Amino acid sequence: MPVSFASIKNDLDSHIGDDITIVAQAGRKRVTRRHGKLAETFHSVFVVDLDPTENSFERVSYSYVDLLTKSIELTFD
Repeated sequence: MPVSFASIKNDLDSHIGDDITIVAQAGRKRVTRRHGKLAETFHSVFVVDLDPTENSFERVSYSYVDLLTKSIELTFD
């Protein structure tokens, strides 16, 4: 797993437009799964366009810190 923001951003840049599944810790024993497409990457966050049939909102953003601290997991479909 990459250990710097720049390397995480570079890895995600190569997957822009790809389908992605995000598993996030939402509480003590709660986990949320979201499916969508990786839309954009910025200096410290990345944006995912979500599948509108599964979610009540269109987009969600996560910080690269979430990946470093393992509070979210990404898988590319």
